[in-house]
Amino acid sequence: MSPTRIPDATLRTERLFSASPQQVFAAFEQADQLARWWGPKDFSNSFERFEFRPGGRWIFVMHSPNGADYPNESVFREIEPEARIVIEHVAKPWYRLTVTLSARGEQTQLVWAQAFESPEVAAKMRGLAEPANEQNLDRLQALLAAGGS
Repeated sequence: MSPTRIPDATLRTERLFSASPQQVFAAFEQADQLARWWGPKDFSNSFERFEFRPGGRWIFVMHSPNGADYPNESVFREIEPEARIVIEHVAKPWYRLTVTLSARGEQTQLVWAQAFESPEVAAKMRGLAEPANEQNLDRLQALLAAGGS
């Protein structure tokens, strides 16, 4: 489950979920589900705007367990139901997150590729982003195991 190191601007990790691509996609598509698992361990979210469509905006605040708030703004660039979601994080630090879903029998292979503006920015973000991305997927896995309820 550890991230694959790529010597360019992209941080990448993969995870096999015991859920269908439809179930995994719904966890992104449905704001109430996404708010429950997005972000590192013990973070919570307040969504101001969530327009899950190509060109739609996603504005929210991540709340850390120590009380700090982190405003975020993203744009959904591509959405292919049950297959691919591309999210451009337009606030600093800029990145483009491509999530690819592939059916593997009764399971779903998720590939999470977070492309930063340069290898240098990716290197600076690696220590924070890699563990945070793994925690994000841990939270998604727990939501899916609970039936998304």
